[in-house]
Amino acid sequence: MVAKLTGTMWLRELRSDADPRTVLVCFPPGGGSVTAYRAFAQRFDSGTAVFGVQYPGRQDRIGEAPVTELGQLVDPAVQDVLRWPASVPVAIFGHSMGATVAYEAARSLEAAGRSVSHLFVSGRPAPGFDEPGRLHEGPDDGLIGQLELLANDPEPVRMLRAEPGLAELVLPAVRADYQAVETYRHRPGDPLRCPITAMASTADPTMSEDQVGEWRGYTVAEFASATFPGGHFYLDLDENVSAVAQLVASRLAGTYSRK
Repeated sequence: MVAKLTGTMWLRELRSDADPRTVLVCFPPGGGSVTAYRAFAQRFDSGTAVFGVQYPGRQDRIGEAPVTELGQLVDPAVQDVLRWPASVPVAIFGHSMGATVAYEAARSLEAAGRSVSHLFVSGRPAPGFDEPGRLHEGPDDGLIGQLELLANDPEPVRMLRAEPGLAELVLPAVRADYQAVETYRHRPGDPLRCPITAMASTADPTMSEDQVGEWRGYTVAEFASATFPGGHFYLDLDENVSAVAQLVASRLAGTYSRK
């Protein structure tokens, strides 16, 4: 069955499966690429295929203009998912900016008549939160400073100050992603029909643990939350990758058992 789940410019296969019970589609954080989920994808056992979304303006899409409006990150990925066989259940995962994109993707899929088995959101306040910052309008130094604040290890980020050529490659996509997040405004509508699991970390400067529970109001189905140690990019820490994958797998197994 997995042979029919072909990759596209937007959807990249990270873990194949001969007979998947579900396909997990992962939306990267702002400034990130599909490789943000490579290690995560390999933590799943048989029964789960994993695809990552590759946004324009990074890695092998570096020649394309980065997208500055969040909906333009949603629509092409959703259209590619809709081309997959409807018999394969689809779950969605997103971290940081990717959580908001994942939520909007789930809305679009349900509106198109395609059910979503589960939405996993991480490191991002619920969609009703309006980002107060305007980093995308400021100088490069402000963007680099924010990346340093969020990084588990700020030392590699500091290279952007020392290497202008590297900054010219990296920062346009980062700036575009911040513009997409900072200008996003939630459109009221029906809550999702799929379950939501919201995740946060203990030392994330972009959100509080209390904000995790606000995701509860965006679904009529089950809601669960979880907290992990670390900062904003806690999922990049080896000790958390397996734990998050196990949580996701257990939630998906619960979905299977109810069918």
